[in-house]
Amino acid sequence: MLLYPAMPPVVTPCGAEDAALSLLGQAGVVAVRVADLASPAGPGLGKDGRSALVAAGAGRIRTGDAVVFLKPVAVAPAVVRRDGRVQAAGHPADHARLGVAEDRIDAMAGQADVIGQIAAGVTLRGKVKGAARRAMTPALAIRFTLLMTLMPDADYPAVMDTLLGDLVLVPWQRPYALPTATVACTWREAVGPGPLEQLRDLVLAGVDAEHRDHDYRAVMVGDLDTCSIDGSLTRVPDTPANRAAFGSAGTADDSSPYPQQRDLWLSHASTRATLAVTSGPSGACAGGGRDKGEAEQALLDKALKDHPQLFTPQRLWIMDRNFRAPRGALPYRPRSGCRPEEVSVGLMAYLDP
Repeated sequence: MLLYPAMPPVVTPCGAEDAALSLLGQAGVVAVRVADLASPAGPGLGKDGRSALVAAGAGRIRTGDAVVFLKPVAVAPAVVRRDGRVQAAGHPADHARLGVAEDRIDAMAGQADVIGQIAAGVTLRGKVKGAARRAMTPALAIRFTLLMTLMPDADYPAVMDTLLGDLVLVPWQRPYALPTATVACTWREAVGPGPLEQLRDLVLAGVDAEHRDHDYRAVMVGDLDTCSIDGSLTRVPDTPANRAAFGSAGTADDSSPYPQQRDLWLSHASTRATLAVTSGPSGACAGGGRDKGEAEQALLDKALKDHPQLFTPQRLWIMDRNFRAPRGALPYRPRSGCRPEEVSVGLMAYLDP
């Protein structure tokens, strides 16, 4: 899969350049006669060999000519050194993309280059300080983390190599080397989970809007769209930090084989689409001492705070008996049913004995 398609230049092209870029996007391959290739720095490739070859006086290609077919890697402003070397301005991270996966993310979030926009607001923390341009950028760290989920069997260097691909071969204005696993890990911690959570919420909001606008299979209760809320547990690596942060469920003394993160899933009942997820400790940990019901209720309170746009009067939210009524809910007792249960319809709806 091509993960680094040629991106638009950071300079505004003239009409001829714009037309050429359009053709480049349609063809994806460039043909140049071997005889027309030359080194702009004279014999060899100049100082340290960091220069691209150029097409000098390209003539018309005829049958039988030796032709090299090139795959475009990046479109960037040229930097010409005093000895004639031709290099690229900018940074490889400005051109690294996730291909069709990122196109889909942009479409679902309703924003062009949504990862770049989120990255622009990131405040780095931890060991990464200052504004200097380094091997990584916040946008590259976000894309790296996303690509890890698509390559579960790959290690850090393999994921980074796939993400940057041939971009590392471009003679950039500043020498560039593929970030190591240590650098990638440090930047992931410096960026933190916030940008990924923001991206998740934008994508899930797009999913929610798409289902509300186009879902012909929706199961309705009267004029209410049916949704559900329930919790689940996810095992995390057994480390002291995870034990302290998440604890475990099922044992009073926290002796379960793995610590567990508790997730509360807000789902569309008919399509099973996930509208939002809130996460937290599994129960008895970090001074909590909470049982399952209390832990899930705390996550429900968090969901009400973080995702108020989901709890509209047009939705009926169905939950199990571990949840209590939220403040401000309007009670309604149905006239029929095998057991007396209250259903609250207002900010949200729930089932409670």
